[in-house]
Amino acid sequence: MKYAFIKANQRLFSITRMCAVLEVQPSSYYDWIIRGISDQQIHRNHCLLLVKAAHTETKERYGYERLQAHITAQGYKISKYMIRSIKEEYAIKCKRHKKFKVTTNSDHNKPIYPNLLEQSFEAKRPNQAWVSDITYIWTSEGWLYLAGVKDIYTKELVGYAINKRMTADLVCNALNMAIRNKKPNKGLIVHSDRGSQYCSHDYRNLIEHHKFKGSMSRKGNCYDNAPIESFWGVLKNELVYHQEYQTRMEAISDIVKYIELEYNQTRIQKGLGMKSPRQVWFDHYRQAA
Repeated sequence: MKYAFIKANQRLFSITRMCAVLEVQPSSYYDWIIRGISDQQIHRNHCLLLVKAAHTETKERYGYERLQAHITAQGYKISKYMIRSIKEEYAIKCKRHKKFKVTTNSDHNKPIYPNLLEQSFEAKRPNQAWVSDITYIWTSEGWLYLAGVKDIYTKELVGYAINKRMTADLVCNALNMAIRNKKPNKGLIVHSDRGSQYCSHDYRNLIEHHKFKGSMSRKGNCYDNAPIESFWGVLKNELVYHQEYQTRMEAISDIVKYIELEYNQTRIQKGLGMKSPRQVWFDHYRQAA
């Protein structure tokens, strides 16, 4: 009995001292204990858990708008304001971006195609216009080069090739993969920059053989090829810049998995109505059927 009395006095003293430090009346503290947590605070705590879980699930890649779409798709209701407020309060930030750097060399005398797109990156269907380019990834074994082909309508990376050498074969292999995957009709616009690989005899023969329309950016103007540059930014900001690849094979495995399982399949985009590229592709052909 005496021990319980001593413990009670110690607890009362601790509470009194805490209230003095916080400049709060003990009566206010006990009133708060009786009241419990408000419904508003319970709701905010629930939203905090949803935002943190979604931020982790999307690998720290989504801003507040895409986070809302991701959470809503799982059956929960949460406002953009609530997500933005929570992200600011708890310093929940997306992975950092880095600046664009030119890769290909357009200083040559090879024949070029006219610019058929003129920065008009709108299409009414898949396989109407593709854009292509080359980027680079560093590994401990040396540079690795990635050529990609992107559909303007679905924003899907329809073809790609990866190699330690930046040759004409690299861009031809990427285009051949896209052709095998999507089987486009003649008249498809295939746009690129003026890099020597895209002006090569083999690449031009490939375009002419399938009766596609070749198109090229103006010299040194990355905005003429903005859709594929945008993809390079996404790939590097969400994956490559956060890895230290020891081998080329390690990098290739990581990049292929990102393209096939994440970017094309599940990564929602604001420009696609919060859908993934593959969802847009399926929706188009489902409606056509």
